[in-house]
Amino acid sequence: MRDSAAITDDDFANPVLIEVTRSGARESVHRGSVVLVSADGALTALGAPAPTFPRSSLKPLQAVAMVRAGLNVPAEMLALVGASHEGTPAHVDVARAILRSAGLDESALGCPVSLPESVDAAATVIRHGGYPSRIFHNCSGKHAGMLATCVVNGWPVTGYLNPDHPMQQAVLATVTDLSGDQAQVVGVDGCGAVVPMVSLAGLARAFRRLVTAAAGSAERRVADAMRARPDLVGGPGRDVTELMADTPGLLAKDGAEAVWAAALPDGRAMAAKLDDGALRALPAVLAATLHAWGYVGEGIGRWAHDPILGGGHPVGEIRATEQFEHWLDGAV
Repeated sequence: MRDSAAITDDDFANPVLIEVTRSGARESVHRGSVVLVSADGALTALGAPAPTFPRSSLKPLQAVAMVRAGLNVPAEMLALVGASHEGTPAHVDVARAILRSAGLDESALGCPVSLPESVDAAATVIRHGGYPSRIFHNCSGKHAGMLATCVVNGWPVTGYLNPDHPMQQAVLATVTDLSGDQAQVVGVDGCGAVVPMVSLAGLARAFRRLVTAAAGSAERRVADAMRARPDLVGGPGRDVTELMADTPGLLAKDGAEAVWAAALPDGRAMAAKLDDGALRALPAVLAATLHAWGYVGEGIGRWAHDPILGGGHPVGEIRATEQFEHWLDGAV
C-alpha cells in the first residue's frame, strides 16, 4: 500500500468494484480501492490505495477530538456531531440544542447556508415561507459541537474554522493519533473545516480504535452514541442509517467523493475510496463487505442491489462485481 502521495492518473487502473447494469447489459463501472483490517489487526488491500481526504467520514474522529477537549453532551447530541444529517426537524432540533447548551444560537455557525438535504424537509421549509439557513446544512451538528467545545475551553468562537485555531489543531492531533498517519496535506472541507489527507489504512485503523476502545473513553463514547442513533447519523432512507441499523454494533460513516469507513465491535474494519467520487456506487461497497463478513438483512440486501429504474420500474441494478466479491471472500 502506498502512503506517500495523493491520487494520480495511475490510480485509475484500480479494479472495477461496482458495476451498473441496465436491461441486462453493463452500462457503467466504478473503480476504486479497499483496505480491510481483520479482527487481529492484519491489513489486506485491493487496488492501490492512495491517501485521500476522508471528507465526512472523518466526522467520528473530529467528534473524538471534541470529547477529548472537554465536550460533554448527551449521547444523541454526540451522535449528531458525527453525522451528515438530512436536515429534518429531528436533526435540526438536536443541532439547536447543542448550540443552546453552549449559550449560542445558529448565527455562530460557520458552515454554508443550505436547505435541508431531505426533499420532504426542504419542501416543508419552503412551503412555510422559510429559506436556506446554516442550521439546515448537513454538517451543522459537527459545527455546533466545535462551537460548544470552544466555549468549554474558553477558545474564541469567531474564527473557529481557521486552520491555526485550537479547535482545528485539536482535530489534526487526534486524527494523527487515531490513524497513525502524519498528514502531508491539510485541505478545506466543503463545510469549511480542516480535512487532513490520510491513507485508507489509517482511516480503517482509526475506526477500529473507536469500536475497540475501553468503555467510557472518548473513542467509545462517540462510537456508542452513533451506533445507538443511526437515524441521526444520516436520516430516513439513507444507506449509512439503514446499514448501521441492519448490522449490530456497526459504526459506519460515508464521505463526499465516495469514501467509506466502517468497523465492527470485534475489531474488523474497512475503508474504501471510489476513484470517480460517485456516491451512488458507495453503498454497494459496504453492503458487499458486510455480506462477506457474514451479515445479512433487508438493508444490506437492498443496498447490495440498488435498483436502476426505467420508466419508474427496476430494469437493472448497482452491484459489486464478481471480482470484488471473490476478493472479499478470500480476504475475510
